[in-house]
Amino acid sequence: MVLSPPSSRLTSTFATALQAAHDAASGQNYLPGALYVVATPIGNLADITLRALHLLQLADVVACEDTRHTQALLRAYGIDKPQAQLLAVHQHNEAQAVQTVLERLQLGQRVAYVSDAGTPAISDPGARLVAGVRLAGVTVVPLPGASSVTTVLSAAGVSADHPAQGGFVFAGFLPAKATERAHAVQGLASEVRAVVLLEAPHRIEALAQALAVLGERALTVGRELTKQFEQVTTLPASAFPQWLASDANRTRGEFALVLHPAATAVDSSTDTRVLKLLLAELPLKIAVKLAAEITGQPRNALYDLALALKTDPADQQD
Repeated sequence: MVLSPPSSRLTSTFATALQAAHDAASGQNYLPGALYVVATPIGNLADITLRALHLLQLADVVACEDTRHTQALLRAYGIDKPQAQLLAVHQHNEAQAVQTVLERLQLGQRVAYVSDAGTPAISDPGARLVAGVRLAGVTVVPLPGASSVTTVLSAAGVSADHPAQGGFVFAGFLPAKATERAHAVQGLASEVRAVVLLEAPHRIEALAQALAVLGERALTVGRELTKQFEQVTTLPASAFPQWLASDANRTRGEFALVLHPAATAVDSSTDTRVLKLLLAELPLKIAVKLAAEITGQPRNALYDLALALKTDPADQQD
């Protein structure tokens, strides 16, 4: 998300929000000496939460990916932090920055961590910082909010026909090198659950070509989510390259994508019957291993199916 310098009109727009944040959140307890992991908008400034606004005002230090970007974000909301209260913590210095943050926390300061956009420590930096702070026995408090992962999933309409297809896998960014990316896509071909992917505009065409080998498998493409030119469309994976090529604007902006569950059902009566018979005589892991060898179905899918069969009262009465 790229922010322009805030106008007085923009900051005045959020004056009411700052007051509402104070009214709604100031009565809660914000421990000193704690790390607050704060989600920020992925594009639309109005997607900030009231609790995030209050905590960002309250924080003694705001650790962030890019101090200039975060300074612009804070000023857009009418929050003015001096440069001394901003601390750069990004992918290149995160391991070393843990000690600096711990020193601030040990002084009893409240430290907020924000990434450039969305929820930190998912695909953006923050995970090493959180792990280091937790290892030191210091409290970490999550402030939930915007995330490209949940945003694109909510608009994709993913549904599972079988327990083995339930849930989703977060794969994030696939490898940049063509051979490694192709290998990763081969792995996705055998994944029966939904898969969430992220991609930058300069690599989206290469990703589209790689995913095209998945043929008719449904793919939801989210582009510029929550922004003015947001697009969300679902199409066969094989049609993705042509969809991009048909309009130059479609290669612009950040992408979040959902590869839908495999259309081929993994719960055929034969597969389920084989698994039931094996589960009746063998431990779960051995039964799944043998069922995978017999049916040719992915072991992970059969394992999920086995768990469902084990917990299904109807099956326990057979």
